[in-house]
Amino acid sequence: MACVERCCSCCADSRRHSSILYNILRSEERAAPPPGLRPRRGQGQASRSCSCGSRRRVALRSPQVACKAASAVLVKTLRFVQNVPCFQELPLEEQLLLVRSCWAPLLLLGLAQDRVHLETVESAEPSMLQRILTTRRQGEQPPPRGLAPGRPHHGPHLPSTGEIQAIKGFLAKCWSLDISTKEYAYLKGTVLFNPDLPGLQCTQYIEGLQREAQQALNEHVRLIHRGDEARFDKLNVVLSLLRSINANVIAELFFRPIIGAVNMDDMLLEMLCAKL
Repeated sequence: MACVERCCSCCADSRRHSSILYNILRSEERAAPPPGLRPRRGQGQASRSCSCGSRRRVALRSPQVACKAASAVLVKTLRFVQNVPCFQELPLEEQLLLVRSCWAPLLLLGLAQDRVHLETVESAEPSMLQRILTTRRQGEQPPPRGLAPGRPHHGPHLPSTGEIQAIKGFLAKCWSLDISTKEYAYLKGTVLFNPDLPGLQCTQYIEGLQREAQQALNEHVRLIHRGDEARFDKLNVVLSLLRSINANVIAELFFRPIIGAVNMDDMLLEMLCAKL
């Protein structure tokens, strides 16, 4: 797929001051970040002795560093998307619909490509009883009945251990396959041009672009990895892993700790209309 392949080397490191994420990246230059976000052995794994382990809440050990890394990858990812000629030919409404639906999987592919490691810790989030007692002491109303234990009715929603493990599992799968730059580009093209989104007008055109991305990936794999007949299927397994990861989890994990309750749609619109 020529229009995607041409973007493999188009993502220069220039930034414009108009982006929300630009301000984040600049503000982080004040302090030197701790060494890489590499996971420690056994950290963040769900407890084998208790079925509730996957529901424990998890936070990033160094949220400012992780947010900076994710922000830089998001800027680079949207720059990649903007430089795809086939994408530029679509109406702005179609572009926005596609980006809003796939920014999270594209970001995860970018994190895998840049080999961004995550280091997480279990959060000491108060129990339901603790929150009821605290709010009553302060004269506030207790959380509404039916609210899940350990999840506040306001404020950030910390991802669970299971949700974090899904992200780490996806990253580990990508790294185990040693995916090349071209393969990442074709995978991103497959994710970006999703013809099944409700509200799309150029469905047939977008479906054709997705088909071209898959064909280009298949041809590249057959040419470069002739001894690995299953590689194309393995790469498509990577795409299937992306479907199990919720975009809200990505936003809460990487952006809320620094930006707060930001509207991702507004931020994506700003970034898409800006010259990154």
